[in-house]
Amino acid sequence: MASENAQKVEQPPPPRPPSLIVQSIEGMGRGTIELVEELGNLVTLGFDVARWGVRRPFRLHNLFFQLDFVGVGSIFIVLLTGLFTGMVFAHQSARAFEMFDAASLVGPTVALTLTRELAPVFSALMVTMRAGSAMCTELGTMRVTEQVDALETMAVNPVQYLLVPRVLAGLVMVPVLTLLFDTSGILGAYFVSVGTQGVSAGTFINRTQQWLDPQDVFEGLIKGAVFGLAVALVCCFKGYNAAGGAKGVGKATTEAMVSSALSIFILDFVVGVLLH
Repeated sequence: MASENAQKVEQPPPPRPPSLIVQSIEGMGRGTIELVEELGNLVTLGFDVARWGVRRPFRLHNLFFQLDFVGVGSIFIVLLTGLFTGMVFAHQSARAFEMFDAASLVGPTVALTLTRELAPVFSALMVTMRAGSAMCTELGTMRVTEQVDALETMAVNPVQYLLVPRVLAGLVMVPVLTLLFDTSGILGAYFVSVGTQGVSAGTFINRTQQWLDPQDVFEGLIKGAVFGLAVALVCCFKGYNAAGGAKGVGKATTEAMVSSALSIFILDFVVGVLLH
């Protein structure tokens, strides 16, 4: 009896569960580590795409197909978005400038805002929603159905065959779509300003030519190229590394959309600071 009582006394108490603060810190640490690993894998994939993009064989058919899919297929939605963006922005700007008897500044204000900020951001977002989601879903389906493994079995590098054309298409076509967005948005602002706000056509055009410089347009094109590269790379990365069947593909697509949108806004600030 004495030995049994001694054994009961010597048993250590059960460990206490960690406090809420400790759990929160551990969760933040795990999230940070996962984010750093994800960024590292993304950068590594970017270097692989750049390395395989300059090696033979150059599959131009795949590249032109992706250029058509990303660029030509997005023209209508980009033009429509640009038209109504310019119209709405001109309408709201005119109401504000009328308070200061400066309605003639509607044209240059809309033009500068579109070319520097709105056109590259909105064009990249439209490409993300239309083409980026399709890229991620297609690559994710190929991954979970082992089509990517089949390419490797046939001695075809999947990065060169699948990812390089899509990333190049995003890099090339988003600046083109940005330029189309600029044109459509300024035309929309012209129709609203001249047609409904009473601004003369000559004043609108002359003021816009006076304040809008080619450097502003080039800044938007540079941002468009950076955004297109980031969106295509993120969507391809998420789809290429998808796992877990249909549910995993859906999860990868959702993560790709969220990550692409965040990268656009973050890079918008970074590139804007570097260019000024």
